[in-house]
Amino acid sequence: MEKFQTIKSIACPLDMPNVDTDQIIPKNFLKRVERTGFGAFLFNDWRFNDDGSENKDFVLNKAEHKNAKILLARDNFGCGSSREHAPWALLDYGFKIIIAPSFADIFYNNCFQNGILPIFLDAQKVDDLFKAVQANAATLFEINLEKKEISYNGKVIAFDLVEPLRQKLLQGLDDIGWSLQFEKAISAYEKNAPVWG
Repeated sequence: MEKFQTIKSIACPLDMPNVDTDQIIPKNFLKRVERTGFGAFLFNDWRFNDDGSENKDFVLNKAEHKNAKILLARDNFGCGSSREHAPWALLDYGFKIIIAPSFADIFYNNCFQNGILPIFLDAQKVDDLFKAVQANAATLFEINLEKKEISYNGKVIAFDLVEPLRQKLLQGLDDIGWSLQFEKAISAYEKNAPVWG
């Protein structure tokens, strides 16, 4: 997993609540065994028409939002099943950050295991971000994980994140990588632990 760097990017506004994991990556695309390649199917049923052509009305297909690394979302993003393929698809497509008023718990934790930063902001602040993008799709946002700040248009918004999760992203570590930092201490403990039986 890559270490999280400060991100400067435009944002893509997905203006709907309760986006579930089956909408993020439909179940018929879960046959791959690799973590890569899912971005092509992200929001498939919304991005494409029945004939396979792009749905020009869907926000990800609009030229002004192409190549955004930040996804703006509404309440309860990532609800539904616990499939880890959802953050795989978002990351593979190019999103590094998701900003929403609330996330489904399992999806939220899966983001950290895959190098995505999910940011909680209260609904009014999220609405302000949507309005900024609506006024100017080229609005640049800077997300600084060291400072826990979002900057845009001369404004700075602080966000909260528990320290272990912040450190995992900054160091590019999932739960296994985090545990392996303590491999010597774990081995020493196991070597000296009493044998039961």
